[in-house]
Parts: sequence; C-alpha cells; structure tokens
Amino acid sequence: MGGCISIARILARLDGYLDQKDFPAAERHLSYWLAEAVSSGDARTELAVRNEQLGLLRKLGRREEALAAAEETLGRIRALGLSGTVGAATACLNCATVCKAFSLAERALALYLEAREVYERELEVDDPRLGGLYNNMALALVDLGRFPEANELYRRAIAVMERAPRGELEIAITYLNMADAAEAEQGALAADETVRAQLAAARALLDSHTERDGYYAFVCEKCASVFEYYGQFAYAAELSLRAGRIYEGT
Repeated sequence: MGGCISIARILARLDGYLDQKDFPAAERHLSYWLAEAVSSGDARTELAVRNEQLGLLRKLGRREEALAAAEETLGRIRALGLSGTVGAATACLNCATVCKAFSLAERALALYLEAREVYERELEVDDPRLGGLYNNMALALVDLGRFPEANELYRRAIAVMERAPRGELEIAITYLNMADAAEAEQGALAADETVRAQLAAARALLDSHTERDGYYAFVCEKCASVFEYYGQFAYAAELSLRAGRIYEGT
C-alpha cells in the first residue's frame, strides 16, 4: 500500500475546479484518481479521494449516489483494516455528514460517535478537525431534539476553532447553527433575541475576514441562505455578491 500518488496535487487541482464551480470536471478528476489509487493499492489516497467524492455528491444533492458512496466507503475501511485510524475516522465523519444531509440523523449520530472516539483519543485538543466534528455532530443532535447536548458541542467547537488558523469562518457558521438550534428549541418569538445576537456575531466575523478566496466564497454562499431565512435580505445578497465576485475572479 504505497503512497506514491500526491494527495496534495490531487486536492489542489480539485480546489481549482471547485473554485470555478466546474463540478463535472471535479467529478471526472476524482473518479480518475480513485481508480488509480485502488489499482495501485494506495489506501491512504483512496480514502482521501473517497472523502472528497462524498462531499461533492452531498453538495450536488445526489442522495442515492451519496448514500451508496458512504456505505461503500465504510466497507472499504473494514476491508483495508483501517478501522480506528484518524483517516478512517475522517471518512466516517464524512459518511455521517452525508447521512445527516439526507435526513438520516440517527445513522449520522452513530457514525459521528465512532469518529469522535478516535479523534478525542488521537488528536490534540485544539485540532481543527475536532471543531468540525463537534459542529457537525451537534447538527444531528438538533435534528433529534437533543438541544442541551447540541449546544454543549457548539460551545466546544467554538473553543477549538478560536485557536485554529482561519477559524473565524467556522465560528461564524457555528453561530448561525446555534441560531437555528435556538429557534428549533424555543420557537421563533421566544428565540428572537438570541437569534439576533448570533447573527450579529456571525456577521462581524464574515466582514472582518480578509482572505477572500474560494473557501471564503463557499462560506458566504452557505451563510447567505441563513441570513435570508431570518429576513436580512440585503446582507444575504451582499454575501452572494462577494461569492460571485470570487468565483468570477473579479
């Protein structure tokens, strides 16, 4: 199981396609390198490529393909004897996120718990990967109505990302997730003050972030719909405009 394929080069080319929203090219790119990794017995690259495929299929809303890819990925982890490793935990997390995206919160939570056991054992307490896990796991808990547990994980996610490079973008997303959780738990009227505070905190982070690249554009797009939902239409439009300018290279 050699590591002769450059994962960094694969991901750099993928980022280029995604920055331009060229999803067909991104999909072809990943399919090619998955076949190469499997044929060469490069398990590390295979998992990395499968992780990216899961994210792309989820983003494109292709439910059946994404869920099938998640189950295939979990099967490959077992077949390759990688269970319990950080790489396998990351793949497990991505499979969970696919399940959560397509309304399978119970299945997602079980997979998040599996990933959490490995991450908390193997990673440093300030590793950004832990912040991402806590944030995503909390979303599944909200879907299941387990709000105190979700809020505790959101607080943990913020604590981790406060120490991470560029962590402010992830914190902004977490604040918006907390706003949604408050409304789901308390109702729109009761949660209004909390929601407005969380929106303001997220907005401040988005406006102060200076590195306006493809990831910033992605976050702006993701956050725009939330601000629009809460009636901040002008700001939602501004975020969409920022993202569009980055994608167009202007």
